[in-house]
Amino acid sequence: MGQFANCHARAVPIRHLQAILSQSSDPAPIDVTFASIPFLFYFLPCFLALYFLLPFKNAVFLTGSLIFYAWGEPVFILLLLASITMNHVLARALSRNRTKQLLILGVGANLAALGVFKYAGFLSELLLGTSISLGLQLSVAPLELHLPLGISFYTFQAISFLVDIYRRDAQAPERWRDTALFISMFPQLIAGPIVRFHTVAGQIQERSHTLDRFASGARQFTRGLAQKILLANAFGEAADAAFGANLAELGPGAAWLGLICYTLQIYFDFAGYSNMALGLGRMMGFDFPENFNFPYMSRSVTEFWRRWHMSLSRWFREYLYIPLGGNRLSPMRTYLNLTIVFLLCGFWHGAEFAFIIWGAWHGAFLVLERSPFGTWIAAMPTLLRHCYLLLVVMLAWIPFRTEDLGDALTYFAALFGQGSGRVDLSLVYAPQLAILLPVGMVIAVWPLVAQSRLAALITDRMALLAHPAPRLALEPVWVAGLLILCAADLATGSYNPFIYFRF
Repeated sequence: MGQFANCHARAVPIRHLQAILSQSSDPAPIDVTFASIPFLFYFLPCFLALYFLLPFKNAVFLTGSLIFYAWGEPVFILLLLASITMNHVLARALSRNRTKQLLILGVGANLAALGVFKYAGFLSELLLGTSISLGLQLSVAPLELHLPLGISFYTFQAISFLVDIYRRDAQAPERWRDTALFISMFPQLIAGPIVRFHTVAGQIQERSHTLDRFASGARQFTRGLAQKILLANAFGEAADAAFGANLAELGPGAAWLGLICYTLQIYFDFAGYSNMALGLGRMMGFDFPENFNFPYMSRSVTEFWRRWHMSLSRWFREYLYIPLGGNRLSPMRTYLNLTIVFLLCGFWHGAEFAFIIWGAWHGAFLVLERSPFGTWIAAMPTLLRHCYLLLVVMLAWIPFRTEDLGDALTYFAALFGQGSGRVDLSLVYAPQLAILLPVGMVIAVWPLVAQSRLAALITDRMALLAHPAPRLALEPVWVAGLLILCAADLATGSYNPFIYFRF
C-alpha cells in the first residue's frame, strides 16, 4: 500500500475526519502490551491487588480492561464503547424479537465499522490506482486511517455474540456491564483468542478463584512471556535482518535462515501472547479456549488449521464455512466454500493483496488435500508429510512478511539461488541462534520429541523428577527464573516488536 500516495490529488472534506483518526501508517508500539515494563510492573500488580481485594470483581475487571485499552488507544476507546453499546442493544432486541433482519443489521454494522477503519484505505488506493490506469483524474486523496488496536478481534467476537443469541446458543445479558466485560476483557482484547459468548457467559456470572487456578494461570502466563521475550524477539531480529536487506542481493543461505527465523518468530510471538491471555484469564477464574496446539508438527495443511489459531479456525467454520454449506454439498461446492473462507481469512489478517494471496495459498492446498493429491500425501512416510507441511507453511509466510508482492517474488527467487548472493549468512546469523534455533525447533514440535527414544531414555534417567514432590518444588524456581530473565531483557530496552498492529 502507499504506491499512489504521491499522486496529485485535491483533498475533500473527508480530510477533517482523517485529521482526527489518521496516524502514521506504521505507528510506534505502545507500552501497554503484555510484554512490557509498564504492564508487568505497574498495571498488572495494581489490577490484581484491586481485583482480589474488592468484592465487585466484574466491575474491577471491566474498569481495568477499559483503562488498559484507553492507555493504548485514548481516542478509539470511544469506538470500543460504541461497539459494546450497539451490540448490547441489538442482543437485547434479538432476545425479544428473533428476526433475521435484526441479525443482518447487527452483523452489517459490525462489519461496516471494521471495513471503514481497516479496508477503506486499501479500497481508496485501489480506486485511485484503477482511475489513474484508465486516465481518469479524481480529486480525492487516499484515505489513511489509523487501524484501532484489536478491532479485528473484538469485531469477530461481537458478531459471534449476536449470532449465538440469534441461534439461541446463549441468552442475551440483561446488564450492559456483562456485554462490555465480554467484549473488552483485556487478556484477549488485542491479540485473541477469539472467545465465543456461550463459552464464558456462565463464568461472567459465577466463577471460582482458587490458589491452584491462580498458580496454574501464572505459570502459563510466564511460559507465554518467555516464548515472546526470549524466543520470538531473538528470531525476529534475525528475520528482520534478512527481510530488511536488499532482497535482490540475498544469498540462499541468508534467505532460508531468515525464513526459518520468521517461521519461529510468528509462532512463538502469537502462541506466546495466547498463552499469556489464557494464563491471565485463568488467574481471574476464566477458562478461555486454547489457541495453539503445536501446529508445526502437523502432517497436512488441513491438520495445521486444526492446530494453528484454533479460535479463528473455529470462528470461520461455525460462522462462515458451515452456513455456506460446508462439505455437505457437491465436491465442487465444498472447494468453493474452502476458497471463499480462506480468501476472507487472508483479508481479515490485513488489507493488502499479500494477505489475500497468503489465504488463497492455504485455501488451494486445503482443496488439493481433498482431491486425489491428498490421498497421495496421506500415503507418504510420516517424515515426508511433516516436511511437506513445513515447506508449504514456510513459503506462505513470505508474502505475509514482505512489504509487497514484488518483494515476495524477489525473496522466493533468493531462496532458490536467483539473488546476487552479496548478502550472505553473516548478516542474518547471530551467535545466540546456535542455541536458540535448536531450542525453538524442539519446543515447537515437543510432542514429537517427547515420543522419541532419546526422550524416553532421559525420562528414565530423571525418574525422580516425575514424582510430584520434586516437580512441585521446582515449579516456583523455573517460573521465577523465567520472569527474571524476561524482566532483565525488557529492562535493557532491546528489540521487542508488537506485530499485531498489522492485524
